[in-house]
Amino acid sequence: MLPYEIDAPASETLLKGNTVAEDRTGSPKFVLLDVREPWEYATAHIEGTVLMPMGEIPSRAFQELDPESHIVTVCHTGVRSMNVAVWLRNQGFDQTQSLQGGIDAWSRLVDPKVPRY
Repeated sequence: MLPYEIDAPASETLLKGNTVAEDRTGSPKFVLLDVREPWEYATAHIEGTVLMPMGEIPSRAFQELDPESHIVTVCHTGVRSMNVAVWLRNQGFDQTQSLQGGIDAWSRLVDPKVPRY
């Protein structure tokens, strides 16, 4: 099983490879799932993420996410995304991880053009 956390540079590598990485059903093998609120997403987001606020996860996860995909959750600093990652794993999304340090770490370590707030 994957560790619960993944660092920003490793997530960037997965995201870059996602343009061609699909399974035989056409579903992406890797999903960067932004669990912040819409206003936070509008302030700063990582290109290629899927927005699904934390409060909507229970009602949307089974309809919109593939339990076989590698999912990395992201929030501002990593707390909410870890809570969502644990919840998703408990629901059978075994390849879910949380982006360590959140979008703040992404901005510092990967893409300084992503605003910090």
